[in-house]
Amino acid sequence: MAATKPRAPKPNSGGTDTKVWLYSLMLALQYGAQPLVSKRYTRKEVIVTSSVLACEVVKVICALILMAKEGNLKKIFKQWTLVGSLTASGLPAAIYALQSTLLQISYKNLDSLTFSMLNQTKLFFTALFTYIILRQKQSIQQIGSLFLLIIAAVLLSIGEGSRKGSSSTNPDEILFHGIVPVLIASVLSGLASALCQWASQVKKQTSYMMTVEMSVVGILCLLVSIFKSPDGEAIRRHGFFYGWTPLTLIPVTINAFGGILVGLVTSHAGGVRKASVIP
Repeated sequence: MAATKPRAPKPNSGGTDTKVWLYSLMLALQYGAQPLVSKRYTRKEVIVTSSVLACEVVKVICALILMAKEGNLKKIFKQWTLVGSLTASGLPAAIYALQSTLLQISYKNLDSLTFSMLNQTKLFFTALFTYIILRQKQSIQQIGSLFLLIIAAVLLSIGEGSRKGSSSTNPDEILFHGIVPVLIASVLSGLASALCQWASQVKKQTSYMMTVEMSVVGILCLLVSIFKSPDGEAIRRHGFFYGWTPLTLIPVTINAFGGILVGLVTSHAGGVRKASVIP
């Protein structure tokens, strides 16, 4: 009688589940605090592109430190190729660079509650693009919840756009510099999340390496945009750190930390789960 081949033990997913919940909790806290911290410690005079560039640089530094701490920095860079990097990270990086700029604009022109509510529409767009790119379906209950979310966001946008505040509050400014940027950023976030999930689950890219690649590409895109954009003209006229104070580093660092968490949650749990934990 032939001996039966022993079955390989199933991997214990308990540790992974714990990490996912921890990363999700930290990401939720970061996104909830970000509008408040940005509004408090970022002056109106700060040039948006300068804060976004600084955030991307901090993300690269933190991701490299974390890879070195894990001891796989040399191995990852030996396996790195330019074609693979551009395929997995190039397009999402350019999308996230534009999204970060739009969010910075929106932070300054919306109250924290309205911003957080409108920012939740990224859940709908993440589910949509995840289905288009990865064919990952949602349940009937999830689809119903997503449509309710969109309806709530539309009603909130109409209310904010037509709100008659004080003489210092311009409804057009709220609409075109607050509501519209955050909604466009939600669409871009959904597309980028689906692309990142594809790269991590299909192309098997590590989250830290994707963070480095996407930040570097994002930095290059922003540097190119400086030559033609109003922000570039402002930087040439007033300097890169115009309007900065030492406290401006607080929202920049927290935002960079959130970017790393986004990569970890997307890699371990997918784009829809990432979007669902962001308040």
